[in-house]
Amino acid sequence: MIVITAPTGDIGRQVVQHLLMSSAPIRVIVRDPSHLAEDVRGSVELVKGSHGDPGVLNEAFSGADAVFWLVPPDPKAVSVKAAYVDFTRPAAAILKEQDIKRVVSITALGRGSPFADQAGFVTGSMAMDDLIASTGVAFRGLAMPSLMDNIARQATAIRDQGKFFLPISGGLKLPSVATRDIAAVAARWLLDNSWTGQSEVPVLGPEDISFNDMAEIISDVLGKEVSYQQISLDAYKARFVQFGMSNAMAQGMTDMAWAKDQGLDLAVSRTPDNSTQTSFRQWCEDTLKPAVLG
Repeated sequence: MIVITAPTGDIGRQVVQHLLMSSAPIRVIVRDPSHLAEDVRGSVELVKGSHGDPGVLNEAFSGADAVFWLVPPDPKAVSVKAAYVDFTRPAAAILKEQDIKRVVSITALGRGSPFADQAGFVTGSMAMDDLIASTGVAFRGLAMPSLMDNIARQATAIRDQGKFFLPISGGLKLPSVATRDIAAVAARWLLDNSWTGQSEVPVLGPEDISFNDMAEIISDVLGKEVSYQQISLDAYKARFVQFGMSNAMAQGMTDMAWAKDQGLDLAVSRTPDNSTQTSFRQWCEDTLKPAVLG
């Protein structure tokens, strides 16, 4: 039995789809089952509620072999630590009690970087990994750079202004990965019952690419001029606060962006094993173009 958390999010939804192509029994923890596709609801075992709730976790983890762990967004959390570490504490305790064999988690690149303890959400994510690992469970933390899919959140600005915005240097080449590739890697680890031990698994996408490079590719794919504009860290934080994020979480997002601009995501050397398939151009064709052009 494989337990999937956050099964309606960008990554979790795709993990479920991969697993449904196998014969593995699947159990999902979901607050609102209506957010699952109808075919998924009919093919998995449902546990309704939050995976921050000990009672829900006890039910979901009972008899399970493996868990896919992904912390849900909590924009109003009082701190990054609360959003990542405190949310995960009930799961860490129940992993021991229920004798779960393996956990695959979505985490962030940056461990070993001089900026790892100043990187906001990344710092919180790594502390969450340490908590899970402290239980002794076999653990793989899939360490992500920035997601290509986050660019789609600026589809309206790309369409209406011909621009997208971040506080990271436009010429800095960094790894970037598509959520479809993360889900495929996660599914492979979840379906493999042979591994033990604890380690981080970087998932770097196919190449390092700058935001200026991305703007050129987006322009080519959309057939219109699109440029990248670097904004200040203060403006970046203010935007999150404007949309209702707590000051602590907005600062966590800002600290993460600052650390990435310092090279946080370059702490891991690229290899064929940690490089995934989907290019930024292919992602633009498949995902961004429909989002921008409707």
